[in-house]
Parts: sequence; structure tokens; C-alpha cells
Amino acid sequence: MSKTTDFGFRKVAEDEKAGKVAAVFASVASRYDLMNDLMSAGLHRLWKRFTVEQSMTRPGERVLDVAGGTGDLSQLFARRVGPRGSVVITDINGPMLKRGRDRLLDDGLILPIVQCDAEKLPFPDEHFDCVCVAFGLRNMTHKDAAIAEMHRVLRPGGRLLVLEFSRIWQPLAPLYDAYSFQVLPRLGKLITNDADSYRYLAESIRMHPDQETLKKMMQDAGLERVEYFNLAAGVVALHRGIRY
Repeated sequence: MSKTTDFGFRKVAEDEKAGKVAAVFASVASRYDLMNDLMSAGLHRLWKRFTVEQSMTRPGERVLDVAGGTGDLSQLFARRVGPRGSVVITDINGPMLKRGRDRLLDDGLILPIVQCDAEKLPFPDEHFDCVCVAFGLRNMTHKDAAIAEMHRVLRPGGRLLVLEFSRIWQPLAPLYDAYSFQVLPRLGKLITNDADSYRYLAESIRMHPDQETLKKMMQDAGLERVEYFNLAAGVVALHRGIRY
């Protein structure tokens, strides 16, 4: 009997999840950035800038942007590491990478782009100074395996940053649930003609590990000095750990 995993609130076979997630993002790729702006009232841009600031990256360093999608974090990292540094953007989803490539080219940036599974990164051990995954970990079938891979490709002293939806401050939970399950699907239908993908988004957030659980997962993978920053009352959390 095949193993199952979460796909939102549903259970699916482990070998089916990646395809289902790919279909979600292929459906919304062309309007992904617009929806992010609308869903977060533009706050996602501030969260990503905060992530880059907390990355401690310096000119000349190597950065890996996992599940980099449409490239907005890669764009920020490229400016930070400068021409002597390098930024590689990966994603499992082709349409998202195509969107990211076009956006980066429009900004005058030519960055290496790799379509791959985050659980099997095609890079050597101890290669990057910083690895970042933003709003992608919750979609991965084996989160522990993905974190272990990100740890593997970090050099000693390298930093892993995970920006992800998390657990909101409890008194705000009823309001947040109403927004997530009533407003988001309607907005998705209006903007992308796809309510189901944004219903999955709301469900996947609830199934994702909370702040303390993710912290322990990073520690179990070998990362040290793991800490997290709650943003927007815990709607989003940034976790940071260091490989020694």
C-alpha cells in the first residue's frame, strides 16, 4: 500500500503530491505576483526584504533560492551579492521558472535557473553561503528531506532561511480563517479564474508545521542557533539557522 501525505486537507499518495502542486502553480503562474500583492496588501515585499536583510549575505557570496518561482527574492539577493557573487534560482515548476526568468531578464539580470526537486538538489556538498526558501517548504512532500538537502549544500558558517506562512496569534485566528476560506478563493476566482488553487493555499497553511515544530525540524537536520521572527502577528514566520 502506497504511503500518503497531505495535499491541503486531503490525503493523497506521496508520489502524486508533486504533480498536484505543479498543477496548482502552473494554473496561477501568470497572475502569481499580482495575487501576492492583493492577498497580502503588498506586505510580502516587505517580508522578503526583511529575509534578505537577515540573511547576512555579503558581496561575493553564493546564494541558492529554492522554490524561487517568479524570482523576486533572487532579484534582491543578486543586488546584495553583486557581480562577484552568484545567485542560483530553482523550482520544480516550469511555468513559474519561465515567469521568473522573464522578470529577471527585464531587470537586466541573467541568473542560472535550474528546474529540480528540492528534495534532491543537484549541487555539491558545502557549496553555498546562503540557502533560502520562501513560501515553498509547505508544498514539499518530505519537508525533512528538503531541509536536510538544503543543509547539505551549505558551507560551514552558511545560513538557511525559511520564510513561510505559520501560526497566527490565536485571538486573530477566527478573522484570519474567515479571510482565508471565504475571501481568498473568491479573489482567486476573480483574478486567476481558479478558486480551488487558493482554497488549497489556505488549507496547506493549516497543515504546515508551526513555528516551534519547524524550528525543531531545522535543528534535527543539523542546523544550529535556529531562531524565528514572527511577522504580521505570526501569519508569516522567518526561520534562520546556521550550519557549523
